[in-house]
Amino acid sequence: MSEVPEPRYVMNRLTSSEWIINDLRYPSNDPRHVVACVYDVEETEVEVTWLRQLPLAIRYGSAFDALADLERLHHSVRSTRPISIPSRRPLLAT
Repeated sequence: MSEVPEPRYVMNRLTSSEWIINDLRYPSNDPRHVVACVYDVEETEVEVTWLRQLPLAIRYGSAFDALADLERLHHSVRSTRPISIPSRRPLLAT
């Protein structure tokens, strides 16, 4: 049975039209804990204020779309292939 890892990012509703996205890698008293603020613009659109330099959009169809895009970005950065290091035989001691 495979375990599902705990999520890194969570979204918390502040009001009926505002959310924040938190990075659970940092404690709540760390400024890096809050990643974004999400606000309703229209019934089918939200605007995101990213608090980090991220190559993500500022408008989404929903707050959940913004969270999914952030998770997708985080996953794509981590899923790069490892850099191969050429192996060499150890030097002989003289």
